[in-house]
Amino acid sequence: MVAAFDGWNDACQSAMNVVRHLVSKYRSLEVGHISRDGFYDFQAARPMQCTIQGTRHILWPQTAFYDITISPDVHILAQLGPEPNYHWMEYCQESLHFAKQYDVDELVTLGSMFAETPHSRPLPLDMSRDGKAWDTDSEYSGPIGIPHVLDAMAVDEGYRTDAIWVSVPQYLGSDPCPQATVDLLAALSKVVGVDLSPMELAGKAAQWHARGDVMVRNNADMAQYVEQLEHDYDMKESARKIASQGTPEVEQLVQEAEAYLRELP
Repeated sequence: MVAAFDGWNDACQSAMNVVRHLVSKYRSLEVGHISRDGFYDFQAARPMQCTIQGTRHILWPQTAFYDITISPDVHILAQLGPEPNYHWMEYCQESLHFAKQYDVDELVTLGSMFAETPHSRPLPLDMSRDGKAWDTDSEYSGPIGIPHVLDAMAVDEGYRTDAIWVSVPQYLGSDPCPQATVDLLAALSKVVGVDLSPMELAGKAAQWHARGDVMVRNNADMAQYVEQLEHDYDMKESARKIASQGTPEVEQLVQEAEAYLRELP
């Protein structure tokens, strides 16, 4: 089962767009939903009104489940909806009830967050399995959302779980970030064991990078800020590489970092 939630857990709707892409690309069937009653504050997640062929319809916030046929041997039960406002434990129990009904053996939660990261470098990915971060240096402590709670409850119920989070540049605003969706899909492909690479999203990702380049070129303050982010990013990547090569190289990195800090005003 692959779960993505709108709201605080999904900067630029990068995770939601993963599920939307899968639903549009593969044969998909909506197989159920979690009732809106009791889970949502309608002043925070307001219902929407639309008119179809002269008839008014009210669309209430709710979670939908889709059976997506990736291949004859691989099905994904996708969970898509707004993060609930109330009764998280009960909500997660209902989610896992759907997982049990469809013989799910692994749960994957997707999320994205704003961060101080440059658009001109690979977007950082944080991944965990069964609640344990792949990179111990990226262990998270702080406020959490419904994906973390669902992941923890699934582990307690005996499911194998993966959590995949991507960081997106905060300075580019909340417009969709196709590159983040592409990166989440690539990571999900490794978990599922099937190539889900979205060729049609590659062009949109390139356009996103180009828009970022234009914004930086036209704003001197932003250009300086991004240059600092790039430097910090490169330093961290260099540290990761050097740390695995031995003590002399680590000492050299420390000396370079100290020299850099001495040059700061």
